[in-house]
Amino acid sequence: MSQVVPSESAQAMPVARPLRKECPPGACDCQREALLECLHAPEARVLWLTREEEKRLIERITRVTTYDELLHVGSLMRKNLGIHLHISPGPNEVRTVRGLQIHLAEQPGLCRKTRDTIPAAIRKCLENNPTIVYALLDAHDLLGATGAPPGAS
Repeated sequence: MSQVVPSESAQAMPVARPLRKECPPGACDCQREALLECLHAPEARVLWLTREEEKRLIERITRVTTYDELLHVGSLMRKNLGIHLHISPGPNEVRTVRGLQIHLAEQPGLCRKTRDTIPAAIRKCLENNPTIVYALLDAHDLLGATGAPPGAS
């Protein structure tokens, strides 16, 4: 059975939020126990990502069709759960989606499995929508769209 923590809201009666179940011993290094001691701290929001909510998030990521949508999902993850998503071109050539670096910032309470499944879902989304990859590369000025026109000094 999962634990429930009341959420802070403007209403008189707080709404209970389920917390993520703990991982099997030795299977994860998420430091969940440290966050359970201070459930009202902003860092504890990541515990709200239950396995069911994680599945919904993965489904949402797979439905992304534009770069702006991907940025929006990343900002919602940061705002609601405190998860920082980083997507950038790798240090070498980017010939495929595998050349992009996609990872979540290390933080207490973020399960090892989650740190693997969210980037994998994003990578799959990018493979299915190459226009997002082009926009991402363009945002990092790798395609030169934001640079000066040729011949300008």
